[in-house]
Amino acid sequence: MTLNRKNIVGLSLGLAATFTIGGVASFAAENAAGKPDAAVERTRQEVKMLDDLFKNVIVLVDATYVKKPGDVAAATAGKALFAAMKKGGWYDVRLLGLTDVIGDQDDVPRDAFEQTAAKKLVAGAPWYEEVLVKDGKRYLRVATGIPVVSENCVMCHANFKGNKGNIGSLSYTVPVIE
Repeated sequence: MTLNRKNIVGLSLGLAATFTIGGVASFAAENAAGKPDAAVERTRQEVKMLDDLFKNVIVLVDATYVKKPGDVAAATAGKALFAAMKKGGWYDVRLLGLTDVIGDQDDVPRDAFEQTAAKKLVAGAPWYEEVLVKDGKRYLRVATGIPVVSENCVMCHANFKGNKGNIGSLSYTVPVIE
């Protein structure tokens, strides 16, 4: 497929639909009274915005700059952006590989959350989340699915050809907005 502005918008909208359809897989945040937890919901909305932003940037980088196998991959550019945001103290986001062939060992799901999320996303869930408490502070952990969205993906990763499911994930750890 030749990527142009129309296709980029379509791919971006498809990515947005990937994580918003189906709702939350693992955690219904409620307060002590059994009512929805407004702070978690605010944070969830922020993660949805970040996920949409990052996935759109990666699709645009892919469409604009990735022309041959030797070019810097859009995922690599995305990981540099994630590292800059973490260095700035905002939050942590990691790219995870979900296939049986993961080229960068840094992309392997590490902890119990990422391993559970990987299983859920490979099984077709668009979104998986948990709330955790660390050092007295609450964090929303979210993993969102990434399908193959471009011919450029299979240019360097032939094993992705024909894969219609999630081949990757963005894994977020975001402080709950109290």
